Amino acid sequence: MISKLLDREDVVEELELRSSFGFMAYHGGSLEKATDVIAREAAERSNSSYYGLIQSHEDPIHFASTQLLEEKSGPLELFLNHIQVVTTIHGYGREHLFYSVLLGGRNRQLAEHFAPILREALPSYKFETELENIPKELRGQHLKNPVNYPPLQGVQLELPPTLRWNREEWGWSDIGGIGRAKHVDQFIDALVLGVERWKTLE
Repeated sequence: MISKLLDREDVVEELELRSSFGFMAYHGGSLEKATDVIAREAAERSNSSYYGLIQSHEDPIHFASTQLLEEKSGPLELFLNHIQVVTTIHGYGREHLFYSVLLGGRNRQLAEHFAPILREALPSYKFETELENIPKELRGQHLKNPVNYPPLQGVQLELPPTLRWNREEWGWSDIGGIGRAKHVDQFIDALVLGVERWKTLE
């Protein structure tokens, strides 16, 4: 499925190799909107590596995270062989969790490291690190999930639509001429700070 997806003209892969800390947004573009915007800039500003899979058509194809590793492309292979730990950026929607950011993935130390930094930046959001409080399908615990592929595995950040939406311009941040919401910048700032502090612990 992934190889067929990559054959489409309206699907592109993005790759930037920098440090061994990585950011991924493989449901980017028109699928889980603004996730690639966040991952790309957080990676650039923190000197982290970045991989994005960007769809631009109006009816994007959703695929399970586990499918990405079944048909690893050349750029994805380069990315995964380069990094030691990763943060994957996703979008999700649950009516009762509109102001909750979910921190899944198997690197629980990294999740607990990021949570207070993100919470300080966006105090109106809840940053959930307790796996039993995260819907099972959003926990990022499957071994074939890309977040758990690197040697040190990683954290899966699930962002609600309220965080990715620009309320003032009534549209998705940084998409189709819509500007970036202030809280998106604040979130990116916190991710960059989190990576910088994490690197001092290594």
